[in-house]
Amino acid sequence: MSDNNSRVLHPISTAELERRWQAVRLQMEARGIDALVMQNANDWLGGYVKWFTDRPATNAYPRAIVFARSGHMISVEQGPTGGVRQVEADDLADRGVERILFTPSYASIHYTGHYDADLVLGELKRAGYKTIGMVGTACMYHDFCAHLLKSLDAAGVKVVDATDMVDHIKAIKSPEEIEAIQRMAAMQDEVLQALTRHIRPGMKDFEISAYAQYVGQLHGSEQGLFIGSSSPAGRAAMYKPRHLQGREIREGDSFTLLIENNGPGGYYGELARTFVLGKASEELKDTIALLVEAQRHTLDQLKPGALPADILSAHNAFMRSRGMREETRLYCHGQGYDMVERPLIREDETMPIAAGMNIVAHPGHATPSVFTTVCDNYIIGPDGPGECLHKTPKTIIEI
Repeated sequence: MSDNNSRVLHPISTAELERRWQAVRLQMEARGIDALVMQNANDWLGGYVKWFTDRPATNAYPRAIVFARSGHMISVEQGPTGGVRQVEADDLADRGVERILFTPSYASIHYTGHYDADLVLGELKRAGYKTIGMVGTACMYHDFCAHLLKSLDAAGVKVVDATDMVDHIKAIKSPEEIEAIQRMAAMQDEVLQALTRHIRPGMKDFEISAYAQYVGQLHGSEQGLFIGSSSPAGRAAMYKPRHLQGREIREGDSFTLLIENNGPGGYYGELARTFVLGKASEELKDTIALLVEAQRHTLDQLKPGALPADILSAHNAFMRSRGMREETRLYCHGQGYDMVERPLIREDETMPIAAGMNIVAHPGHATPSVFTTVCDNYIIGPDGPGECLHKTPKTIIEI
């Protein structure tokens, strides 16, 4: 038995991986695609390699996968020049992968940009594939993708975009995936509860974010972002990244935090609330009440078959009717192994809502004096969203 097996945190079942592979291969067969090629370099917005292999790309190091219509996968990763590892049949960390090829490539070292592509090209040539499907080219490093496409064209190999094909399969969650997403939401609720006991005057914003990350990882999270900030009463506490979280929190301040971490198994969700160290202002209470109503209005539109452009239009009409500005940012979208996954509730999204999707809805409103949001995940059922996955009350948290 592989030594990796005792090291894998919260693996998805082999049956679930086989379900995914079979669904994709049926579509590849229908389209005449011999193999898919994908490359990711992080586990925030790099979920394709995780979805196919149950092992994420991390830390900006590229990981490319060749997924054939039959047979096992090939993985290309950062490592020693010429390195090759044959994957043991029972290796839980690399199920479905036959061989891992290594090369010392780094996005910060420009002349290594084609190293990974050369290894992938060698595998494609060796197998004699005639039609290659590219998956998620926006996720790939430019030199990898450009070198691959140029070389395949020169060799007379047909290249098609298979991203939409994979996206439609990936967006619908299986019962096993939904259970993992429910565990993620419960973990994020635990984080919020822990924060209500932890926040106190004299702390700095980054200390709260660091504690949220700590609690999440103790409950099975592997990765995530924690953005937020504090402000005195009468000023908006906007989202801010870690390097702008140096302010000290005082009595009477508000603090807004967005938790975007994944849960056991790697599935993402989002939970955001505003804390007040004292009593919330009436303006803040009124704003959150309107946003809860706005979230419910959007949820009522999220029925199977609904088009994202129509949902956005209805949301903006609602916001105008309540004296709030229209939404131009992304306020509602799918999630999975990617923090942001299709469908997006935008005017340019073509994927309709379907049962089995994990959707987060986070309408927000900002003025010079107040900022708050309500942010929660829902699984779409046959008639629309089920119960909220998060159990944290949709209100201002007074401490």
